[in-house]
Amino acid sequence: MPFRLEDRYPTRKNPEPVWMERPVPVLYPGHRTPSPLSAEQAGQFDRDGFLVLPRIYSDEEVRVFREEVERLRLDPEVRASEKTIREPQGDAVRSVFAIHRDNPLFARVAADERIAGVARFLLGGDVYIHQSRLNYKPGFKGKEFYWHSDFETWHAEDGMPDMRAVSCSILLTDNTTSNGPLMLIPGSHRHFIHCVGQTPENHYRESLRKQEYGVPDQASLEKLAALYGITEVTAPAGSAVFFDCNIMHGSNSNITPFPRTNLFYVYNHTGNAVQEGLRTHPPRPDFVAESKNFTPLAIRPERFA
Repeated sequence: MPFRLEDRYPTRKNPEPVWMERPVPVLYPGHRTPSPLSAEQAGQFDRDGFLVLPRIYSDEEVRVFREEVERLRLDPEVRASEKTIREPQGDAVRSVFAIHRDNPLFARVAADERIAGVARFLLGGDVYIHQSRLNYKPGFKGKEFYWHSDFETWHAEDGMPDMRAVSCSILLTDNTTSNGPLMLIPGSHRHFIHCVGQTPENHYRESLRKQEYGVPDQASLEKLAALYGITEVTAPAGSAVFFDCNIMHGSNSNITPFPRTNLFYVYNHTGNAVQEGLRTHPPRPDFVAESKNFTPLAIRPERFA
């Protein structure tokens, strides 16, 4: 029987939602020189739980990325792969996972110091990729992502011990208020909400299409929204959005003709690698969550045009 670590976040185990204050830092010491962020930017991430870096990729680089994204969307082998997730209703592609493993271009992007260097700074040391994917939200067909904390899922289903991970979304299309942009509750990263309901077997098969377990109750969402409000992240293509693993976020459906597409990378600190003893179920597939290879990412400067 595997050794059971102490679980500081026993979510999905209580009959009622439980609130707790975040017990760990948002900004971690350990990798501060040279700093890729200004003191103001670092302070904003600490306070709000997210940060937008506008246009860090050129129009030409975005064009290169979008061409590869479109090639993957139309590739019959990619469309047939178990790593490709469809929309809850219909045949449109929702996400393609493990792009840092399977695609040479997007593997280079994962290690680019413009984003990986920021992740290393925020987390205070060496990082590896916990998850990566392309996110498509096609015009007229792209469905919502319901409110959730990523850490709640990564802890309950992957065995991530603590809140020492950060997500980076590289926008490949303009994100406007109309095409289902990322919505965040700034400040919510300082609270952890224990969700209700036991995790079904092979939950990932449905949750990647439409998540129904590991989502907060409506009363908690009302309280968070009343405390902090809701921010829609709008920014031009080529921008990068970093957000803390525990911030409450989601997005609405896209009923406009304008698609919303992004590259998505999750960076985890190597000292926060997932632990088998924290999971109550077998691990999710490696294309969804890394459970074996925690080798530090070799971060380097890159150019893609």
